[in-house]
Amino acid sequence: MIFTETKLKGAFIIDIERREDSRGFFARGFCQREFEEHGLKPVIAQGNIAHNRKKGTIRGMHFQFPPAAETKLVRCTRGGIVDIIVDLRPESPTYLQHVAVELTADNYRALYVPERFAHGYQTLEDTTDTSYSVGEFYAPGTEGGLLYNDPRLGLEWPLPVSVISDKDKVWKPLSEQEAELKARMSLEMEAAHR
Repeated sequence: MIFTETKLKGAFIIDIERREDSRGFFARGFCQREFEEHGLKPVIAQGNIAHNRKKGTIRGMHFQFPPAAETKLVRCTRGGIVDIIVDLRPESPTYLQHVAVELTADNYRALYVPERFAHGYQTLEDTTDTSYSVGEFYAPGTEGGLLYNDPRLGLEWPLPVSVISDKDKVWKPLSEQEAELKARMSLEMEAAHR
């Protein structure tokens, strides 16, 4: 696998290394050793699949607070998405900065999302599927979210929004939740839960 760190420390774009022959190709999509060598958490607690019917669908911006902060390895297995992650680590020099990556069924690319990041995406085609390998179990009491269109975040979605859940429409603006976010996402809070 080819690991390319983004401007957000610990967040990686992961491309496959194809071994091609007359049948097509074979490639590794995950390797515990390679993840460890790059300082990534190599744990998969759950594997999730999302099916999206309509182009322009937005899912996000989701996260879980410590002690259930998640890593995610996200791939698009049918269609295409623009995947956006936001750094929510208060001590990070890139706090509240984001990266957008295009993941498609054709480019086989994955995005590794570290703990204490928000994650969301928009579909670029009808009938788009994504696969998430998640490093922590879903814990409803620790989940949170950011508004996909919060002006402070400055996220740029490539298409008009066609579908978004009622839940994702009503996350509090950052201005109303930043103090709690910083307190609950702090290194001290994370360390207290380990």
